[in-house]
Amino acid sequence: MKRAALLALLSAATVAAADAPYPIDLATALRLAGAQSLDVAVAQERLAEAEAAHEQARQKFFPWIAPGVAWRRHDGRLQDVVGNMLDTRKQTLGLGVTVAAQVDVGEAYYQSLAAKQLSRAASESLAARRLEAVAQAAAGYFELARAQAAVGAASEAQRVADSYATEVRNGVDAGVASPGDAARAAVQSAKNRTLAATAAEQRAIAAARLATILRLPPATDLQPRDGELAPLTLFPADAMPGTLITQALARRPELNQAAAVTAAAETQAKGARVGPLLPSVGASAQVGGLRGGRGSNASGEFHDSQDYAIGVSWRVGPGGLFDSARTRGADARSRSAKLEQERLRDQVTREVIEAHARVRGSAARLEAATQALKASETAWKFSRERRDFGVSAVFETVLAEQDYTKARLDYLQTIAEHNAAHYALQRAVGGTAQ
Repeated sequence: MKRAALLALLSAATVAAADAPYPIDLATALRLAGAQSLDVAVAQERLAEAEAAHEQARQKFFPWIAPGVAWRRHDGRLQDVVGNMLDTRKQTLGLGVTVAAQVDVGEAYYQSLAAKQLSRAASESLAARRLEAVAQAAAGYFELARAQAAVGAASEAQRVADSYATEVRNGVDAGVASPGDAARAAVQSAKNRTLAATAAEQRAIAAARLATILRLPPATDLQPRDGELAPLTLFPADAMPGTLITQALARRPELNQAAAVTAAAETQAKGARVGPLLPSVGASAQVGGLRGGRGSNASGEFHDSQDYAIGVSWRVGPGGLFDSARTRGADARSRSAKLEQERLRDQVTREVIEAHARVRGSAARLEAATQALKASETAWKFSRERRDFGVSAVFETVLAEQDYTKARLDYLQTIAEHNAAHYALQRAVGGTAQ
């Protein structure tokens, strides 16, 4: 049902691409990221491949069946069991079923264990790709929400500047304002029109990028369903880096994947050393009917024919006992996997520290941006009041409007960065905060 709902959403978005803007919220974007991401799809196929490889490794323990028909004919010289040479013509016809098994016990056992670990590694890789897709979708959504809110702020600034420019021009006509004031107000009006056009451009680009992340048609005109871009908090402000690092080392799918790959390499190394000591066991049973005779026209009825065989053997040389090159190669792969796991632990630790620093930094910037927005709004209101009483210069009013508009845009940018930083820290930790 969840997949059907996502497909219905995708179909609706395709229609929206040709007709009207399509509203989307954060929850929907995150669901689509997990279901539609190409990286997730590739990881799913690799998991299916690893599971199939594990199944194939287990099937090496089971016999195979070969039903068939065999016809043999001989003309000319033949040696009998005593050693005499004679001329003969004969033929046989056999119908039957062969059940055979050839199991290299050591190799089959350790390959099955290694394939199981690689299947687990593929599963962890899928989880990692999903976390990454969610973080990318969240960042894309917040950028679109910021761009959408910036369009509103820039449009309002343009409206205010246009209105003020008209007032100043009227003042010039009435003789209470100078042409220089009118020019200054007109310049600000033109700047705000440029700002509004730039904001609309950025919104269109952000919508196309988010649509691409979600594997929707790039022409889909996505619009945030929520009208207000508000800061969110996934991790408490007093979260300690040490605690987050401990959580990440225990929960990051990439580390679990590396651990599974290391376990598979160790299993393969042990199989290279111990596997050849275990024998290869072969067994077969052939049951059917046989008829034949001398000459070209063999006749007669089919009679029962059974053959059985069983054997135990060891392989000496390449791929078996005393194959030192194979052992050295397997040991080297095992050591390499362990080193890669250690390198990944260091990388995860660094990612958590960096993401935590961004969260703390964004929180400080958000507080400062909030204060700047309040102060600039207050200054702008006072400037408008002074203008209404005729005691404010045009330059003062224009400057106050510039500061207020910039503070609004900076505030929106800071919120988007703050929210994206929390989702980046969530990915670095390996899941939601505990």
